[in-house]
Amino acid sequence: MIDLITEAHRFQSFCRQNAWQFCFIGGLPVQHWGEPRLTRDVDVTVIAGFGNEEDFVTTVLKSYLPRRSDAREFALRNRVLLVQSESGIGIDISLGAIPFEIEMINRGIELLICSPEDLIVMKSFAARVQDWQDVASVIVRQGSETLDWRYIESNLTPLAALKEEPEILEHLHRLRRAN
Repeated sequence: MIDLITEAHRFQSFCRQNAWQFCFIGGLPVQHWGEPRLTRDVDVTVIAGFGNEEDFVTTVLKSYLPRRSDAREFALRNRVLLVQSESGIGIDISLGAIPFEIEMINRGIELLICSPEDLIVMKSFAARVQDWQDVASVIVRQGSETLDWRYIESNLTPLAALKEEPEILEHLHRLRRAN
């Protein structure tokens, strides 16, 4: 975990040197907002906007090793750049652009991890088994009454609609009631 935090800090410095808006997402914020669990990589969103993705990808690939032979093409197609540090720590970089991602970054704290509400939105949207466990742990650790549920629902509702999975909101409501 110490290596992970060290690499996250290095990547944070790299983003600041490039004057990029960013915040850490995924497992690192879960360590802070939810129940600690094992995570093996660093997940981060960098605001690339629409049309500037290639510049971001090129800049990152000058300093970090690609984890795929087609990393550039994969990133431009999927908006996720998969790289690793010199020490072998994986870094998954989401090329952010939508208003939610910009607001998430603005709501982040010093290590620029997303807020517990933003983490719930992203984990609920992903909707994998581990994601739902993470959501439940965040609700328990933060206390359901302290979370901004209006913010969560206003951001998750259009994402669930985009994914055509209204059951995401139903699942989240069940978790909220249970915790």
